Amino acid sequence: MGTGHPMRVGIFVFDDAEELDVVGPYEVLAAWAQQSELRPEVVTFSPDGAGVRLAKGLRVVPDHGIADVGALHVLVYPGGHGTRALARDSEHLAWVRQMRATTALMTSVCTGALVYAAAGLLAGRPATTHHAAFDELAELEPAVLADTEARFVDDGDVVTSAGVSAGIDMALHLVERLESAEQARAVRRAIQYDPAPPV
Repeated sequence: MGTGHPMRVGIFVFDDAEELDVVGPYEVLAAWAQQSELRPEVVTFSPDGAGVRLAKGLRVVPDHGIADVGALHVLVYPGGHGTRALARDSEHLAWVRQMRATTALMTSVCTGALVYAAAGLLAGRPATTHHAAFDELAELEPAVLADTEARFVDDGDVVTSAGVSAGIDMALHLVERLESAEQARAVRRAIQYDPAPPV
């Protein structure tokens, strides 16, 4: 690809994306990039390259815009309230379908799956989303095979995850899939991710 990197991962950011949907996978994948001999490149990009304001106010200045992000091996599409407008944007959905044709692995976190559904990526396929968004998912794609229990669903070239913190689990799964279980365990140790909920 001429990037000097054997693998490029792009995390799409947009106004009203959920913070942890973005930074959870970014933390995992960036930690992987620091540790791995594969040296994957992890970049963020927004629709126009300008900064975005996430759902709870965190502002992110991305590396690129859609026009100049270049080829990706993996796309991470977060969720959040901003997905609703994007799922109705025909130009954006055309771009998602174009990415589907050129990107080996399409992944989503939370309600990012709604945009994939609206773009036709989930017809007849198993997928998951935020626990409160399954009705919306079915409205957008009646043929989706909704998995209401899984933290993430790996269906080969499309991987979807449940809400918010589940994106961390999915990203660790991506490390395991793209490199090894040993590397995924090393990343998990590095970020000290060992959830033990108090309730």
